[in-house]
Amino acid sequence: MISAKAEAIDMIAKGGRMAWQKATGYGQRSRGEAQIGRYKQFNGSVLLSRKLETQTTETKIAVKALNRMTHLGRATYERVA
Repeated sequence: MISAKAEAIDMIAKGGRMAWQKATGYGQRSRGEAQIGRYKQFNGSVLLSRKLETQTTETKIAVKALNRMTHLGRATYERVA
């Protein structure tokens, strides 16, 4: 049985790193993890409200604000050579 790490290395060797990222969905997962990190940096890692209803509202407000900031201030990247 081949390990997942060995499979990834083989895929990268055959098709390149970008092809491996597209095939495995690595980029999407990476963006999700980065956004969660931004949420925790922006809002902290704990909710301030005690009731589930107000926690839900608190989270929705924070996510809406974070999405707006991300949309307004995301850097664009261009490949150079």
